[in-house]
Amino acid sequence: MMTMRRLARGMDNSRFSSIAYKKTNGDRPQTVIRVRAAAGEPRRGWLMAGGQAIPVALGRGGIIANKREGDGGTPRGIFRPRQLWWRADRHPRPATFLPIRAIGPEDAWCENPTSRHYNRPIKLTRDRDGDRLRRDDHLYDFIVEIDHNTSPRIAGRGSAVFLHLARPNFSPTAGCVSMKKSAMLQLLRQIGPRTKIIIG
Repeated sequence: MMTMRRLARGMDNSRFSSIAYKKTNGDRPQTVIRVRAAAGEPRRGWLMAGGQAIPVALGRGGIIANKREGDGGTPRGIFRPRQLWWRADRHPRPATFLPIRAIGPEDAWCENPTSRHYNRPIKLTRDRDGDRLRRDDHLYDFIVEIDHNTSPRIAGRGSAVFLHLARPNFSPTAGCVSMKKSAMLQLLRQIGPRTKIIIG
């Protein structure tokens, strides 16, 4: 197995596409997965799960300890996945240990720190705006919701931090961790609500 140090060298797009993902045993979810920034490239990193190194894009601010709304940072800490949101109109139901929920046309996420719904899923209405989960592109075709800033929810400490699909060029996110679809599907087979996601 290659070490993290060897994997972190030369992180270009061609390198990303060469990663092979092995099959999992399917018996039980991983207890821990880790996300770390790549050496010299704080906006890209590696997600380590079950002996695999999955290339990921991170927030434009890199991994940061003091997360604030709109800072573009990926929060440092230990989190757990809560559920999977997925586009049932585009993809078959994926295999996962997580609770799963289809994304509807009006599903969104509240990013307004002054709202009582801050950092919670909402339904879009004429009087309620948010980050629409049903996008025209494919970034939110699969969303792993994590428990960042949930217990308690603190206004301004960050919202809508997910694991989701990456842009084709692996450009930085607004604070989420993103990856290729093939990697996401492999990861989903390995995580459940009790899996620890260690970022940083």
